[in-house]
Amino acid sequence: MQFNRASGVLLHLTSLPSEYGIGDLGKEAYNFIDFLKKANQKLWQILPLNPPASGGSPYNCFSAFAGNALLISVDKLIEDGLLKVEEVTNVPNFAETKVEFSRVIKFKNELFLKAFNRFDELAEGYGYTQFKEENEYWLSDFCLYMALKEQFDNRAWNRWDKDISFREKQAVERYQSKLVDKIRYQEFLQYIFSKQWSKLKNYANYNGIKIIGDLPIFVAHDSSDVWAHPELFDLGDEGNSRKVAGVPPDYFSKTGQLWGNPHYNWKRMQENNFLWWRKRFEKLLEQVDITRIDHFRGFEAYWEVDASEKTAERGKWIKAPGYELFSAVKQHLGNLPVIVEDLGFITPEVNKMKKKFGFPGMEILQFSFNKKTLLKLRPDGYEKHCVLYTGTHDNDTLLGWYRELKQSKNTRVLKILEKYYGITNGMSGEKVCWTLIEAVYKSKANFVIIPLQDILCLGNEARMNFPGTVSGNWLWRYKKGDITKEMEKNLALLTRKYER
Repeated sequence: MQFNRASGVLLHLTSLPSEYGIGDLGKEAYNFIDFLKKANQKLWQILPLNPPASGGSPYNCFSAFAGNALLISVDKLIEDGLLKVEEVTNVPNFAETKVEFSRVIKFKNELFLKAFNRFDELAEGYGYTQFKEENEYWLSDFCLYMALKEQFDNRAWNRWDKDISFREKQAVERYQSKLVDKIRYQEFLQYIFSKQWSKLKNYANYNGIKIIGDLPIFVAHDSSDVWAHPELFDLGDEGNSRKVAGVPPDYFSKTGQLWGNPHYNWKRMQENNFLWWRKRFEKLLEQVDITRIDHFRGFEAYWEVDASEKTAERGKWIKAPGYELFSAVKQHLGNLPVIVEDLGFITPEVNKMKKKFGFPGMEILQFSFNKKTLLKLRPDGYEKHCVLYTGTHDNDTLLGWYRELKQSKNTRVLKILEKYYGITNGMSGEKVCWTLIEAVYKSKANFVIIPLQDILCLGNEARMNFPGTVSGNWLWRYKKGDITKEMEKNLALLTRKYER
């Protein structure tokens, strides 16, 4: 699929300002869209919208379909009459530039329960019924699974009582009856999330902004997807993963990355023409305008590691039925507005599959200075059919990267930056960032996306994720007032200058 020349900003919703400890679907999200419009931007890229497990990673979620209830706006619940202003007066003193997940969960859940007790399904009428009907494929399984998680002290599904772990019919019926209120509470959260998200997306679209979503290739073992469809995953008799996902040693890690997600039983998935995947794409493309497929190379061949291994070093590449999968999805959903993450070690076979479906790949400015990519040393060295980033959620910020170059005295890259980009030693950090942002805008790439941290010229204290590490990620938030009129004006000028 071809995309017209455009530019945008990468910012996950949790990073928005909010007095409630985490970015949400309220006023600041609408303000951010207003900023994008005034800055002549056409794209807002976010991370996955699904409910994260502990650690807050949007790539390790309890469901590949459900929405993250923590993003529900408390203020919108007040506007809708589901909460009273006086019920929200005791707001804890949350950190302004970090998400405090455990405190936020406790605080928001108490308010959500109050809102739920005031919620009237009948008053919602057709909208609520329609939501349940349209999401029937995953909704009831997910809501029961979340109620069961609470019932069994948050343990993984295969550590529950055996009858319900393995979904014996009588056990499912018994718990559906026993946990009816908790199941309805989960339905309520998903409905409210969906309603608030739809309004925000409509506002973005009305203002000429397209949302780029994110589809992680793998799902968490402890998820409603694996519990509800164990036959679609490579599991042993006790429900544990036999083989797990990751990547071999690379730029990010000397021992590779052991993600630990279960692998798919692709043979079984093919039997019903990839129904689970078709439903997953359908759901995501309802929520967003374009989707980025994470770790695209895993659809051509994936790195399989024995579940007993401690690192990802000892594994092997196994072929995946990517052609068949994308053909099936395309047949059901038509042309796919998709961007693929094709970073790292990419084989000719992966490129062939990308070209076959016309999916644009990703380029990262920070990765463009190694000896294998000499073509890209110059700002005009990128191909047209790609999405060019200064960095992503997995990189240093632009300023952090530049500081690191200077500290490590990487003269080769520093000389290239001086020769082709005009970046000299005495330049301020802000000048360096904007010079590189302009170089990206100037490129041939159809889409350019800049993380907000780079527009704000922040160092690595604002980094979102350190791949291969478990804690301390996904926390960064910007402060109200950080985005200035000058930034808005600078972006608008660049957009006009380079016809984006």
